[in-house]
Amino acid sequence: MTTEEIHAEHTTAEHTHGDDCGHEAVPHEDHLDYVHGTHHHALHGDHYDEHESVAEHTVSEHAHGEDCGHEAVAHEDHVDYVHDGHKHAAHGDHYDEH
Repeated sequence: MTTEEIHAEHTTAEHTHGDDCGHEAVPHEDHLDYVHGTHHHALHGDHYDEHESVAEHTVSEHAHGEDCGHEAVAHEDHVDYVHDGHKHAAHGDHYDEH
């Protein structure tokens, strides 16, 4: 999974991510990211960094579809596939994590 260090649209003073914040927590390396739409927030001192949310496998490594073995979930105008506790959505030659 790739990450890019960009400050998130809110600070820790404006919104604190945690058990009851309303955002899904996703393990990422040695910390938790919190899902915000199509990106993730990761605590970094007094602010959150945005982590790009590209899934751990590409379309060529594993294609999600009717017989892939992952649960399909309708999401807005597309289908996400539940994968190890998070969701993958097709985006060109890769999957985004939702």
